[in-house]
Amino acid sequence: MVEQDYIMRLIKELVRTLLKLLFQIDLENPYTEVYKENEEKSTLQALIDLIDRGLINDAENQLYDLISESSPDNSQSNLKTALLFYAYLNEKNNAYLEANDFSREEVRQGLKYVIDQYSLHGLAEAFLSEE
Repeated sequence: MVEQDYIMRLIKELVRTLLKLLFQIDLENPYTEVYKENEEKSTLQALIDLIDRGLINDAENQLYDLISESSPDNSQSNLKTALLFYAYLNEKNNAYLEANDFSREEVRQGLKYVIDQYSLHGLAEAFLSEE
């Protein structure tokens, strides 16, 4: 339990730091309210809706598809969506994650995967190292 809480705090601080450094976003705002573009907002909202319905694996798969289809024009927007996705998912308690076939460790691994895809592993290494 203590280890899970520790991982949760690490994820929260990493996402908060990246959002602030890269996008000047403070997580005090509702997740979808950080978007000015309706398409980006609706994409994130659709992923959040899947999480809330317990379809976390489906949501994550859709997020990975979004990232893999990124073009230079929407790459930064998709990174922002991914960070907000994991910030929202990280707020779910362990019981909810486990009841929906997910774990805190999978949240950490998914976030690490996204960060690696955007070559930000240097920034994230201190937060997500396995030691």
